[in-house]
Amino acid sequence: MEWSSESAAVRRHRGTAERREGQAAASHPQREASAQEDARGGGRMRGRTESGGESRGAKTALSEARTALALALYLLALRALVQLSLQRLVLSRTSGLQGEFDARQARVYLEHITAIGPRTTGSAENEILTVQYLLEQITLIEEQSNSLHRISVDVQRPTGSFSIDFLGGFTSYYDNITNVVVKLEPQDGAKYAVLANCHFDSVANSPGASDDAVSCAVMLEVLRVMAASPEPLQHAVVFLFNGAEENVLQASHGFITQHPWASLIRAFINLEAAGVGGKELVFQTGIDLAFIENGYIYHTKYDTADRILIDSIQRAGDNILAVLKYLATSDMLASSSEYRHGSMVFFDVLGLLVIAYPSRVGSIINYMVVMAVVLYLGRKLLRPKHRNSNYVRDFLCGLGITFISWFTSLVTVLIIAVFVSLIGQSLSWYNYFYIAVCLYGTATVAKIILIHTLAKRFYYVNASDLYLGELFFDTSLFVHCGFLVALTAQGFCSAFMSAVWVAFPLLTKLCVYKDFKKHGAKGRFIALYLLGMFIPYLYGLYLIWAVFEMFTPILGRSGSEIPPDVVLASILAVCVMILSSYFITFIYLVNSTKKTILTLILVCAVTFLLVCSGAFFPYSSNPDSPKPKRVFLQHVSRTFHNLEGSVVKRDSGIWINGFDYTGMSHVTPHIPEINDTIRAHCEENAPLCGFPWYLPVHFLIRKNWYLPAPEISPRNPAHFRLVSKEKMPWDSIKLTFEATGPSHMSFYVRTHKGSTLSQWSLGNGIPVTSRGGDYFVFYSHGLQASAWQFWIEVQVSEEQPEGMVTVAIAAHYLSGENKRSSQLDALKEKFPDWSFPSAWVSTYSLFVF
Repeated sequence: MEWSSESAAVRRHRGTAERREGQAAASHPQREASAQEDARGGGRMRGRTESGGESRGAKTALSEARTALALALYLLALRALVQLSLQRLVLSRTSGLQGEFDARQARVYLEHITAIGPRTTGSAENEILTVQYLLEQITLIEEQSNSLHRISVDVQRPTGSFSIDFLGGFTSYYDNITNVVVKLEPQDGAKYAVLANCHFDSVANSPGASDDAVSCAVMLEVLRVMAASPEPLQHAVVFLFNGAEENVLQASHGFITQHPWASLIRAFINLEAAGVGGKELVFQTGIDLAFIENGYIYHTKYDTADRILIDSIQRAGDNILAVLKYLATSDMLASSSEYRHGSMVFFDVLGLLVIAYPSRVGSIINYMVVMAVVLYLGRKLLRPKHRNSNYVRDFLCGLGITFISWFTSLVTVLIIAVFVSLIGQSLSWYNYFYIAVCLYGTATVAKIILIHTLAKRFYYVNASDLYLGELFFDTSLFVHCGFLVALTAQGFCSAFMSAVWVAFPLLTKLCVYKDFKKHGAKGRFIALYLLGMFIPYLYGLYLIWAVFEMFTPILGRSGSEIPPDVVLASILAVCVMILSSYFITFIYLVNSTKKTILTLILVCAVTFLLVCSGAFFPYSSNPDSPKPKRVFLQHVSRTFHNLEGSVVKRDSGIWINGFDYTGMSHVTPHIPEINDTIRAHCEENAPLCGFPWYLPVHFLIRKNWYLPAPEISPRNPAHFRLVSKEKMPWDSIKLTFEATGPSHMSFYVRTHKGSTLSQWSLGNGIPVTSRGGDYFVFYSHGLQASAWQFWIEVQVSEEQPEGMVTVAIAAHYLSGENKRSSQLDALKEKFPDWSFPSAWVSTYSLFVF
């Protein structure tokens, strides 16, 4: 049953519509009551139903306070369910039984690995101590394994190179890095395998418990359980413990391109982290799992083993063990081509299970949902003109009003966010997330309600509440259906989310509104309506939690060029638009929205004033929940050479990079010498401004500081020389270089006017530029690596007196005795406890050829 679209056509202008004979007496008392309500300022709108001319304005009006309270409690209840789902790990039980994953044993592995300390690629901690520990535990597992299985171990030391577009584009070169690879298979061998991957290296200055020692601990325990199991395997399981992931996937590349076991792989599970503990989240199929909670301490000194709940370890281990067992004992790997479906639609159902199906099946489902909407709306839009003209017009106007409300609310929150950023109060919500909800969320809701209230009062003057409620339900349904069509047509697997926001509300409307006609807009209707919306709103809040859980901490390390308040305000506004879409109906069913709007404006205004006054400090040193400010400090000595090879400039200082939008404004009161008078000057003629960038993120961090300091002389200095210069037959110049130095180095290239970099010996041979047009090469090596030799070929179209190319080499001392300097240590000590300064020594040398 649907509300009558003709009701809007009746008495469009007050007092001008004709009355049917025999209904005047029946409708007179209701008109009187409605007129009295108008006189009291209620502003009720009148219309008649399909069954007669009775006005339903006063009869169907909902109490503003009760409706607002019901919606608020509904959303809070759903949020509580989401939180319960997120915290639902495993119930306490006795683990360690035969054939079961034992989280206590996995924690022992974890604590041993993290006790080694930070494990950067090339360090003794990573290449020797961690590898020795892994091999010792694998040997013990092999001794306890069932005779049905065979365990093979290989320590791979690959060398290779590749290019990548991530971080603005760069090329990676690695030499003699480490992989520990274990193959568990039947005694007579196996033709196919499933791969499980973790990495044991960490970033400098972090114990790396969640990223990614816990995953390696889980894999060791899974290996122990599977090796001791009496259940025979049909296929092999390859456990890859890789030692150079933090160098942007170098060890993974080395395994998949060079290891002989890589050809056996038919499926894989990757275990990663973007946070510390909590529930693992599925990112993509073939299965990519990661912990995402508490990303504030990811890659910091706080990423310690004690912060990872044993229940998190147990849950992850149970899931991974089950998947590996299933794949290793099934026929799926042997006939994997039969299960190859291309892109897959997959989603986590509130932590209970993961559903996955081919995208072509998803497209069929999506278009079936679209057809249902077409039939539903087509029945109204294609009615005879004399019965339908006002509905079509009102429907189109409703779409316009909806988009206007969204656009103006987005503009409003962006104005607030820009103002907050300009006055230096960015990230005020970083330590108190609900400040962002109270500031930007309430502003969005208030603006949406205001626009619709104005439309109700001044445009839809005489239309009935029932009619308008249905009309704006239809517009919301149409908008979501439009997104569903667009996403499905573009082949996005995530279109299933729009399908959920179309199918369940449409089903709810078709079922619930029968009760609406009979009983009117009362508490029973609200309860049934909200019950029908349970699935899309619950799943919507679940996804919104995942978005903010991941992106809120990321905004605290997103660089100095992206205003985080603008980003967060935009995301919040979009989330509010989605959540409010089917609640717009209630704006037209309540007797007033004045109190709701005033309450929202008051909350927003008070929060705005508190934020502007600096009442909310972004960072925290709370041991239970630290939210530190990240700062990189490099004690660097720089040397610039001219075309003749003479030194034209030499300096030394501590190069300071704050990794969030606030720069050093919060640090300056604690360390007065770090202020805008020492802002780093860009060397315009040098690649990447003449600074030793570790990765090509210069386009994200353009505000940095350079504090003069004494020159440093590492005991293991980097050496860089031109080996040869050849003129090629095709009128290009080939320059061959050799470099030696610490485990991490960066090579930068800038061609001069009239010159182009045509090819080089790195990656696939085709040079890849980073942001800004310069070339960036990231280099790392394990222990005992040979000298790095490579060549570049420069095509010269016209001779330049200042040379054809400028190159620079930076050496980064991330571990060992060369990592520290007395000036660096002294400066680190001055930083407040709510900050996390990550410090190391580096050198930078520039040459012109």
